[in-house]
Order: sequence, then structure tokens, then C-alpha cells
Amino acid sequence: MGIYGAINSAVSGLAAQATALENISGNVANSQTTGYKRLDTTFSDLVSGGGAKQAQQVSGTTFATSRATNTVQGDITSVDVDTYMAINGAGYFVVTKASDVVDGSTTFADETYYTRAGDFERDKEGYLINSSGYYLQGFPLDPNTGNAIGDNPAVIQIENQPLAASATTTVDYQANLPRVPATTDYDGTDETTALLNASVGAGNVAVADETDFLNSSISGGSTTIYNQNGTAMNVEIRYAKTANYDAGPPIVEDAWSMYIGTGGDATDAWYDVGTVQFDDTGEMTTLTAGAMAGSAVNGTGDGFTISSLTIGGTTATDVEFSFADGSLTQYSDKDGRASSVSLDPDGYPAGELIGVAVDASGRVIASYSNNQQRPVYQIPLATFEAEQDLQRVDGAAFAATAGSGDADLSGGGQILAKKLELSNADIADEFSKLIITQQAYSANSRIVTSADEMLDDALNMVR
Repeated sequence: MGIYGAINSAVSGLAAQATALENISGNVANSQTTGYKRLDTTFSDLVSGGGAKQAQQVSGTTFATSRATNTVQGDITSVDVDTYMAINGAGYFVVTKASDVVDGSTTFADETYYTRAGDFERDKEGYLINSSGYYLQGFPLDPNTGNAIGDNPAVIQIENQPLAASATTTVDYQANLPRVPATTDYDGTDETTALLNASVGAGNVAVADETDFLNSSISGGSTTIYNQNGTAMNVEIRYAKTANYDAGPPIVEDAWSMYIGTGGDATDAWYDVGTVQFDDTGEMTTLTAGAMAGSAVNGTGDGFTISSLTIGGTTATDVEFSFADGSLTQYSDKDGRASSVSLDPDGYPAGELIGVAVDASGRVIASYSNNQQRPVYQIPLATFEAEQDLQRVDGAAFAATAGSGDADLSGGGQILAKKLELSNADIADEFSKLIITQQAYSANSRIVTSADEMLDDALNMVR
């Protein structure tokens, strides 16, 4: 092949090094691109024809191909944006592109893409979109079970629709009532003066008797509950002791009546919810419904259920005050007041959307002004049998090919909230490659020059 073969080999070397330079320049340019995967260069030789003997063979030419580094993870950095995320391990976010805007609403293309760039933020329509214009997809979650709905991910959209109110159905109640209540009427020596004032009488407390009632009862705490349309109702509880323990016979147990304030009723100031009895160890034994309309002992016998509770003109239905697991007791207390009081009601008012975040399990969480949070989407990660064969597209994204295989959405690594994966291109490494590439390019160009001079010498021989 001789001189012409040398020129041909050198030219192929120039072309190959130019390809390497192109990859290096792209890597350097994208060294700060979120989720970018650099392209390395692989060189292969092409053997020229020659004799069968070793001494008759020549080295041939070369060509360059690009080698993907999809499996090489970039550094992960912390950020302050709640919807930013990174992937630790294998996998890609499933995304798509917008195709059009119809009547002010975005429509989406049928194509699905995959990216490691997790800089997603919520746009004006509630979609999560990254800086390259890709919209995040995920599985909607059932609001009751929290399980994913369907087998195909949909474009994630968190709308500004308010969260509907939820009526209070149960108030988990805990308190320790003193053996001797320190009421205003109690003289400090005779425990019978700490009992409910006889002038108050049994049943609901009339407005005219409220002062006497307050003087012979103690506070049992207060809380806020919500009715069916989310209206807040302030529940104030008081207890009045009605009987002291007597060993008998017959045995008389300590007895307390539980009351709830009416919130300004014209006739009654306090509802008589029911009576609670305690044995000599301070454990609750018996519950009896009081005079309040709609009050009853609940089905498990450890609390009261009120079918219709009206406070200050607002009504809630079927509210249970539960003393489950022995949470209402009567142990000795030197202060004479209810201690360890805790009221934990369910239910909440309607709430406006105030924030969207991603948690450690890869769920999109919507936060509302009523202190409620709702998981609304599960973010899947796509993995491939041969991810190095994915087709690169604009915006640090990829498309599936026949070589890569179809996406598997059942596995992948871990989603890290408030993190971002940086480019896996390191400028120092790329500059090292650049030096080698430049030297190789210069060497190949020198071969062309030398071969040209040799040809000139051959042509000048005939002169």
C-alpha cells in the first residue's frame, strides 16, 4: 500500500481525532448541565488487505465511535427546592413533551422520554416541568388507600382545587381526674363539699345555675372539632364529682358527670353527657348516658357518642368521645385538677393548596392550609436491559430503541428529595483527553506532510 496507504491511514486518524474532539467539546460545554451523561470516544482499527504471511500485513486505518456513559452516575448535590429530586442508582424519570395549547390548556405528545435531570418545578397549570421542557409522569394515588391507580403513568398535575372538609367523628380523650377535686366550694377538710352543688340538680345545667355549677366542677380541657361542612366548633369539657367511694355494703364507687358547654344556649349552659364511675384503684368501670339529648354510651363501652351536638348554633352529628385503652382514670392528685389532659379529634376544615413536595419514597405530596398533606402521585423509575443503546435527544433526555428494549417501571434506584444529579463530565478529565487528542491530531497531520514530501522526492527523481 506504501505512501498512499500511509496518507489514507493518517487521514482516517485525523477524522477519528476530530470526532473525539467533538465529543470532548460537547462534554465540556455540558459540564454544568443537570443530569447530563458524557460521551466518551472509542477507536477501532480497519485492517487493509495484504498477504497471508505476517510480514506482508499492514496496520490499516482507524475510525472513532461514541460510547455512552449512561450507567456512570454524576455527583449529587443538595438544593432548597421541594420538587427537585435526584436518582441514586439505576433508572430514569419518565417524561413527555407538550404538543400544543388548546383553549389555554396544554396537550401532550404521545412520545415518552427518559431523563436523569430532576429539576422539576410546578407551572401555572400545576404540571411538574424541568428546565428542558419535559413534563414529569407518575401513577395517580387512590385518596383512600394510597395505592397506585392503573398501569400506565400519566402527566403529573396538582391543581389548585381546595381540599374538602372532613367532619370530626372521634375525639380520643385522655385525662386523670383527681380523687378530690379542688373546686371553689371545697373547704379543704370535708370531701363532700367538693361534690356537685345540690342546687344545680341532675341533668343539663340551666343558665341560671351556671355559677353554682362552675364553683363545684373542674375543667376537663377543650378542643376544636368540625362539622360536615368544615365549620369549627369549640368544645369545652368540665367534670363534677357526684359520689365518693364507700366500701359499703353496698359498695359505692366514685362517680363523675361529664359536661360539654352549649356555647350560649338560651336555656342550658352545659350539656350532661354522662356519668363515669371509678373503682378504688382509680380505674374506670361503668359509663352511663346523661340527660343530654342524643348522648349514649358507645358500642365498645369506653366512651360516649353524641348523635347531634349543637354548640353556639352550629351542629355536628355522630361525634364520639373515646376513653379507649383506659385513657380516663382517677388517680390521686394533690392539686385537685384534671392532669395529663389530651384531646385529639379527627376531622379538619377545607384547605387551600399551599405547597407541593417530593418525599423519600418518591411520592408527590400536596400540602394544604388546614395542616393536611395528601400523597397524590407515585413517581416511577424506568430501567432498561441495555441503557447504553438509548437514543440521545435534546435536553439531557433519551428515547427507547429496539436495542435498549422497553422500559421497566417496576424497579430502579432510590429517589432523593431536594437533590440534583450533576453532569458526570469532569472538566479536568476532559482537558487531559483534549491534550492527548490534540497531540494525536498533530502527529497524523505530520504523517500527511511527510508522505507528501516523499511523493515529491519520488516525482523529482525523473528530472
